Amino acid sequence: MKQVVQDLQGGGTKIVDVPVPAVGPGEVLVRTAFSLLSAGTERMVAEFAGKSLVGKARARPDLVRQTIDKARREGPLAAVDAVRSRMAEPMALGYSSAGTVIGVGPGVDDLRPGDRVACAGGGYAVHAEVVAVPRLLVAKLPDDVALEAGAFVTLGAIALHGIRLAQIQVGERVGVIGLGLVGLLAVAIARSAGAQVFGIDLDVDRAGLADRMGGRGIARDGAEAALGATSDGMDAVLICADTESNDPVELAAAIARDRARIVAVGAVGMELPRKAYYEKELTFLISRSYGPGRYDPDYEEKGHDYPAGYVRWTEGRNLQAVVDLMGRGAVDVHPLIDHRVSIDRAAEAYDLIRGRALSVLIDYTKSRVEPERGRVVTLREAVSARPGTVRLGVLGAGRFAQGVVLPALKNDPRVDLVAVASERGLSAAEAARRYGFRYATTDVERVVQDPDVDAVAVLTRHHLHAAQTSAALRAGKHVWCEKPLALDPQGLEEVEEALKGAPGRLTVGFNRRRAPLFLRLQGFLGLQAGPLTMIYRVHAGPLPPDHWLLDPEQGGGRLIGEVCHFIDALVALAGTPRRIQATGTDPGEVTLAMEFDGGSQGTIVYTARGDRSFSKERLEVFAAGRVAVLDDFRRLEMIADGRRMTARHWLRADKGHAALWKAFVDAIVEGGDVPIPYADLFAVSAATLAAADSLRRRSGIDLESPPFTG
Repeated sequence: MKQVVQDLQGGGTKIVDVPVPAVGPGEVLVRTAFSLLSAGTERMVAEFAGKSLVGKARARPDLVRQTIDKARREGPLAAVDAVRSRMAEPMALGYSSAGTVIGVGPGVDDLRPGDRVACAGGGYAVHAEVVAVPRLLVAKLPDDVALEAGAFVTLGAIALHGIRLAQIQVGERVGVIGLGLVGLLAVAIARSAGAQVFGIDLDVDRAGLADRMGGRGIARDGAEAALGATSDGMDAVLICADTESNDPVELAAAIARDRARIVAVGAVGMELPRKAYYEKELTFLISRSYGPGRYDPDYEEKGHDYPAGYVRWTEGRNLQAVVDLMGRGAVDVHPLIDHRVSIDRAAEAYDLIRGRALSVLIDYTKSRVEPERGRVVTLREAVSARPGTVRLGVLGAGRFAQGVVLPALKNDPRVDLVAVASERGLSAAEAARRYGFRYATTDVERVVQDPDVDAVAVLTRHHLHAAQTSAALRAGKHVWCEKPLALDPQGLEEVEEALKGAPGRLTVGFNRRRAPLFLRLQGFLGLQAGPLTMIYRVHAGPLPPDHWLLDPEQGGGRLIGEVCHFIDALVALAGTPRRIQATGTDPGEVTLAMEFDGGSQGTIVYTARGDRSFSKERLEVFAAGRVAVLDDFRRLEMIADGRRMTARHWLRADKGHAALWKAFVDAIVEGGDVPIPYADLFAVSAATLAAADSLRRRSGIDLESPPFTG
């Protein structure tokens, strides 16, 4: 199917062929009829993409600081690679559309194929022929609301949420500053609520549109005089402009009455004139998108609605309210439609909104995409398997896959990249084009069962690892599973059962044990080093509170999702763990104390509280007259007999990703040992789950023998 994306590197808008998305639990699959481009948000994205690298850096100094910090920790080449990989990712465009339901996921029982709906949400209601959208971001359209009108519902909900924050009452005087789409919809909705509405804009033509939407349009130059003569001031002011200037907030204060409410809906300058706001004791609020529930993964992705008795107007109910207003004829969006273009002319649509166009509808009504057949995009024909090669299928095509794993494989001629799958399709299609896969798909089962696939790499979110690994093993595939192997003991047991008697080999992405400096540290300690005392300090840095890794259901938290790496490193040095105790708080702050066979002891301190510029990882090992200190996999200091030896990687930290993949391919092609002994692999996984249990119990846990040694 066709989808519109923004090329952040080259700055252009492109139409790409991507697989039709899979419909997940709580989602609705919609064949798009129309999607809307507005002259605000989407023009801003297009203009940012068109900037030079220096221009982008000036626009996002926060990302520049992160890049500098990464260069300090991991080396300049690692930072350059990260920037290139990030810039190569296409950005899905669009957030407001309408179409017809063609499928529903488990848990959706109030919509069925054939229903006409409006869709919302960046990353969901994108400019594409078919979209998969969470149920709470979908509003059913009545028969008398045209699909092209439904494409405006998201912007209407943005305007409506601002109106609700302003607490507008029947008969009040309302000023709307900035008459883009959101501003003009705010005029219409406020007028339908019984308010007297005055629309203000620099553009006299836009001011004229306010008259057609039920308000009174006023040019900016005469706004203070006109409104001052009309009344004692506005009861409420909605700022819907998009500008860095402070003029809108200054104008809002000038036209507001005493103790009025001012709500910023658009992105504007925020230097409030204290005197004006103080003397009138004005209330100033910032409106966040379409209402409560926005940016809450529990609401948007998992479908946990807020009780109406506590949160009357969520973003989903705001969407439906706008639809109802359209159905009653209270809001007519047809005067706001400037242009209609087909999906094939989407790049032209962005040229139009960079000009004076107020809105552009992308029309998909002539689309003939077949959803089931469209779930696969073939880029090259199949070729006969070559001796000594591994035909690889990849599940998951996110940032880690494209920034770390696939670059580690691209120079190995023994790996034939056959298939890559992702839920939404865009990332899979991009990975397929960048790295030369035979096909991209949203059908995971197709990859797992493909007879042309010898090995499967599981690079999806953590909650899928155990089931996908087990399925691939049962299908006779070799499996690489990125850590963790499982989020609970049941998942680990499932993998163990699937592995017994399976012809395929299994490894987990515990790459640090294959890092060059780590191997050198092992060699320095020697086999006869005796008991070890190990201290592993990890300064991971904070994550956004809504990051999927922190979700117990999807990511398992940082202890299970990340600390397993460091448990494995200690196991690689000291052998079988026998006891583990965790203290602290997950996510982000935990200390582990470990005891091993032979008397070795290890401590892992994992924190997210420090400054990002500080080093991430430091491993200190003390043994039989020897000391080794490994800093960020770039510097290794070894001390023995009063002598110090130092090894360095100057340009790039090497954490062993490429080496572990090489060992995995070697094991398949040459029939040698698996890169990580199964005893270690399962011992580390079990110890990680026990650490999480210890944290809950606030007590130490004795570990059983490794659950699998075959």
